Amino acid sequence: MKQIYLWAISSAFALNACAQQNPTIVKYAKLITADDAKKHLSIIASDAFEGRETGKPGAEKAANYIAAEFKRLGLQAPVNGSYFLDVPLTENALRVTDFTVNGKAFTYAKDFYLIGTYPDNSLTANEIVFVGYGTESEIGNTDLTGKILLWVNEDKPEAGSTPNTSYRMTAIRTRIIKNLQNKKPLAILAANPGIAAALTRFGNSMTSPRLTIKKEGGASQNANAPVFQITINLADDLVKASGKTYDQLKTASASAVNQPLTVKTDIALKYHTEKKDVKAVDVLGYMPGTDLKDEVLVFSAHYDHIGLNLDPNAKDKVNNGADDDGSGTTGILEIARAFSQAKKDGHGPRRSILFLGNVGEEKGLLGSEYYSEHPVFPLANTITDLNIDMIGRVGEEYIGKPDSANYVYAIGSSMLSKELHEVGENANNTYTKLHLDYKYDDPNDPNRFYYRSDHYNFAKHGVPIIFYFNGVHADYHQPGDEVSKINFPLLAKRAQLVFYTGWDLANRDKRPFVDGKVSEETR
Repeated sequence: MKQIYLWAISSAFALNACAQQNPTIVKYAKLITADDAKKHLSIIASDAFEGRETGKPGAEKAANYIAAEFKRLGLQAPVNGSYFLDVPLTENALRVTDFTVNGKAFTYAKDFYLIGTYPDNSLTANEIVFVGYGTESEIGNTDLTGKILLWVNEDKPEAGSTPNTSYRMTAIRTRIIKNLQNKKPLAILAANPGIAAALTRFGNSMTSPRLTIKKEGGASQNANAPVFQITINLADDLVKASGKTYDQLKTASASAVNQPLTVKTDIALKYHTEKKDVKAVDVLGYMPGTDLKDEVLVFSAHYDHIGLNLDPNAKDKVNNGADDDGSGTTGILEIARAFSQAKKDGHGPRRSILFLGNVGEEKGLLGSEYYSEHPVFPLANTITDLNIDMIGRVGEEYIGKPDSANYVYAIGSSMLSKELHEVGENANNTYTKLHLDYKYDDPNDPNRFYYRSDHYNFAKHGVPIIFYFNGVHADYHQPGDEVSKINFPLLAKRAQLVFYTGWDLANRDKRPFVDGKVSEETR
């Protein structure tokens, strides 16, 4: 009790001490401007950078641009004299050459998709097993070895709660899938009503070759049963011989405990994976601190995006990614500029600062994963990661609202450290006075934003984080994510908030106290 009481007093003192604006900090925050942000982003998100897809020339151009800016600002090159940390990747092009149900062929990227790296295989069966929501009470003692399973990829409804029906895996469903795979089926067909729309909108990126971090001794392949994500139309064809629709079977599974249902269905699946090495780099700029230089504050943003639009009928061939995450990359450059000028003027940070441009975020948080497993600076000495991913637009939920140009979503600030949350709140209350929206600040959020950007690879190692985000919009992962649609004054103000928060963290006497639990969740 005594320790808690003293901590509360010290926290209150810190908050009161920061209530007055510090003119020195304000001076450098004002160097973060809309005009300068526009200059950077107009280059980074230009057609010349071809959407900055990891492993492609556009991403290499972006990496070189960021490194040149770090050098111009006087930041040190911390990777053996280089600004680049090589991230060894392998491109895995999964080719599904056959998906036939009762003689009817279905199309990859239209009716289904498959993610992962699997051994080449050809599967046939004359029946499928509908396992409902896949819970233990539904499966019972049924032997699923060597079977092809049809599974409801939704959280099972429970009284008093609204189930998560998104096609994105939740913690509950991840555990169910692992349990099903442990029963040694041939394959799992995961049906969800959102798959068709997702493939229509994001099909190119969802089904493009997958990148994985190259492991020592060669990339390993998944020995578990592959999980095919399928549309409801395909699911209906699979259960047609039962005399019921897929939705009827799902409804029955939701309202009662049913045993798995075997349905006579001729099905053939054939797939293989083509591999090649890919060049990719994280970009690191380092500013050494003074008396607390062994501790490191990280500002991160991913500079990659999803590349070119492969639709031959598309008028706009470039997914520019101005907001995602050209805006965050621009924010990092602006924050680095402010800190660099402060250091030149004799106001350098007490702690060291790492400005981290991550590659491969759109491919599965790969650059930040590699950094977290091969850190240039020990994670034990890393006090916080302030991650910026999309801060240049108004999200769909704020369009037309009075505070549409004065908000930002803040995610994860209190999950590992209540003190970090207070630091972020105090910086905002003292300086920027944005509306900090914590709607998505929940590990159980159906959108799973906490798990979907680079901060998570720090958080899972116990490093406190704050993730700054403007929310999705109609141009998310679309060619319409253009520089012309960026609200640069809002981008600059959000970046200033991150700067103010970082200034406090870099200069306070104690690093944020970690009092939360590390999540074991996966993306």
